[in-house]
Amino acid sequence: MGKKVKKEGETPCKETFEPLPVESKTPATVVLLLSSPEEDILIKACEAIHTFAEKGDENRVSLLGLGALEPLCQLITHNNKLVKRNAFMALGIMATNGDVKNALKKLDVIPSIIDKLSLEEEVVVHEFATLCLASLSVDFVSKVQIFDNNGLPPLIQLLSSPDPDVKKNSLEIIFNLVQDHQSRLAVHELGGIPPLLELLNSDFPVIQHLVLKTLQSVTIDKDTCNTFREEHGVEKLMDILNNTNFSDLHAEVFQVVANCVSDTESFHLIHNSGGLTKLMEFASTPNTPEIQSIVVKCIAKVAQSPENHKLLHELNVEKVLVELLTVADVSVKTTTCQAMSFHTASKDSYRDLGAIPAVVQLLHNESFVLREAATQALSSLTHGNQLNSFAVYEAGGHEILVQQLCESCPGMVANSAATLGNMAGQEVIRCSILSHGAIQALVQPLKSTNTHVLVNTTQCLAMLACDMEARAELKSAGGLQPLVNLLQSYHKDVLHNACLAINVCASDAVTTVEMCKFGALEMLQEINQSVNRRSNYSKLAMISLLNANLSVKYSLTGRLASTDIISAGFYDAGKAQAGQRILALEELSKQPVNQHRPIIVVNTAVVNTEAKRRKKDDKQKDETETRPQSPIEKPWKMMDDVSLQRLVKEAKEFILPLSDEREQYAALARLVSEAMGGAVEMEKLHEFPWVLHLSELKFQLQSNVIPIGSISRGIYCHRALLFKCLVDCIGMSCTLERGEYNRAWNEVLLFTENASSHGRSSQPCRYIVDLMHQPGRLLTANTPAAEQYQTI
Repeated sequence: MGKKVKKEGETPCKETFEPLPVESKTPATVVLLLSSPEEDILIKACEAIHTFAEKGDENRVSLLGLGALEPLCQLITHNNKLVKRNAFMALGIMATNGDVKNALKKLDVIPSIIDKLSLEEEVVVHEFATLCLASLSVDFVSKVQIFDNNGLPPLIQLLSSPDPDVKKNSLEIIFNLVQDHQSRLAVHELGGIPPLLELLNSDFPVIQHLVLKTLQSVTIDKDTCNTFREEHGVEKLMDILNNTNFSDLHAEVFQVVANCVSDTESFHLIHNSGGLTKLMEFASTPNTPEIQSIVVKCIAKVAQSPENHKLLHELNVEKVLVELLTVADVSVKTTTCQAMSFHTASKDSYRDLGAIPAVVQLLHNESFVLREAATQALSSLTHGNQLNSFAVYEAGGHEILVQQLCESCPGMVANSAATLGNMAGQEVIRCSILSHGAIQALVQPLKSTNTHVLVNTTQCLAMLACDMEARAELKSAGGLQPLVNLLQSYHKDVLHNACLAINVCASDAVTTVEMCKFGALEMLQEINQSVNRRSNYSKLAMISLLNANLSVKYSLTGRLASTDIISAGFYDAGKAQAGQRILALEELSKQPVNQHRPIIVVNTAVVNTEAKRRKKDDKQKDETETRPQSPIEKPWKMMDDVSLQRLVKEAKEFILPLSDEREQYAALARLVSEAMGGAVEMEKLHEFPWVLHLSELKFQLQSNVIPIGSISRGIYCHRALLFKCLVDCIGMSCTLERGEYNRAWNEVLLFTENASSHGRSSQPCRYIVDLMHQPGRLLTANTPAAEQYQTI
């Protein structure tokens, strides 16, 4: 930092002060003289300290310890020009030491230094004042102080100083300041771009390098980039690139070009002046890895705009990038993969040029950064492209990608999941991905706090979980709970993809029950009540969960459609309140007998005959006697329902053969009524002992769960459930709808005979089936009779 641009004669290295009399040669004495009232002594003392400090860091630290800093900070504002000049020279040299710099920050000297940057001051003062600020400006607090004390305007003025050291130091300070947004904007607003561009013509490479580094920072801003273009900055960059004598500047020039290509007008200027061709030349010519990496970054920036893809294709960018995948340098291969990720228009070209096996090979590299970039490239190349997905599969990429799901790098995990999700649309690939343990590997990423990881992991899971074995594996691997937990996310894409994955997993009753156990339904209810969080995805997930778990659907919605087919394991737990968790049948079965209404369960599973059961029981008894007793609790088993089986058999034998559909429903209604206590007059309904009967059943079974076939005194809700069960078992059709106060009914759809048309009417009619008062009577829906049946 203290290195001078212009050449000067060096002061001989000596251990003592020469300019002072012999009696004042010790550093301590000279420091004391800084407090002298005599200007001549001050001039010589400051000069002596400057000479002593120039000899090395050890001397600067020594002067700090002797207390030279505070008096020097005061002397830089002295009225005597020589005192002021020499004090600045001494302070500037001392400030290049880290300890001195730290001490200076505590003295609030920055305003005094900035005050001496005016054009009226001597060049020497400018040189050492800027040298001092250059040392301080690497610190964030000092940068803020320089900015707040209006340091930028005089510094920009000093860029036009006749002294190269002043220019260099001013550039260093400005470069340090423009790392912050407010200073970048201020340099543009204060007219800093023209003097910066002028310094590109400097004879000193150090100044040219600093200018380019500063331009790299400030041209990030759009308005600054416009001014840079208007001041012919693009042309100046192209001139440097075309000049082989400036090869040492090319890397930094390309850094600025990378910013410029984001601006449409600047890009056209670059292209029209042969800049794109020059990019390709630098990329394809063996060069330093640094330049190749930067050039590829420029290409990546160009490729981010779809309108540039055709130009890049005409320049054979695909061939250039594919060749760079095989160079030795990791950074070049990394930036190449990143460039390919943006250049999405050439997915097929990259495949034809053999890029995909080359990128897959990079997944084995030790560099995390390169592997992350490679997965990013594969994610982009396989997105919406089946042929590329198959190429990755043929190269064995899916196996490595599954392994990378377990890596600690979030970007690598996210990109791997995205690529696998893209590939999983093809069944043969999906099966292979699953065979390598993808479901198990996805469980941990589901618990990530990284949004990118969660979005891609849930999307991948939604693609893979369409296989029944995958859903079973997800359940056994403990993946359902973290998936359900993501319904609490307030990130739109995470929530949407979690809903999609849950929708797919709801294809199985077993996984559905498990997800409901973890609160999926309650969370989805809450989401669907929120204006900001609900979506078609959340509604779809809710519908799928309910359709796969009809017991919960009936409790929550109070209605089963004719397409909702009741099967073994269905249970009526009563009407659920909003947000209430509905327990699984096994959980309800294990509760102590209570005073609440019983849970009515349907078990249509075929019961073993007495002989088969006895043989099976004897075999189990023998096995139990021959092996040690296990302390493990026996698995829960639903109670058999022989009575229901008998009713199903009777319905199949005597009701299905009936030729008239209306008579089928009427006969089935009479069968249900007979099984549940017969017809009951409306006026005598209060005398019907169904409540006592159910209490007795609970006591006899010592359970809150009662098989529906065991009920011989049933009210509306029991008869309607039995009717729906039998209808579904024999292939007929009806709904099940819950009302208030234990009311429930079934609705059937029948075509009415029309004598004039000698056939069925074109529109079917809806009927409510009377199961309670006049069993078999069909009440036209929405009539007073039907409404009386549905209400008290």
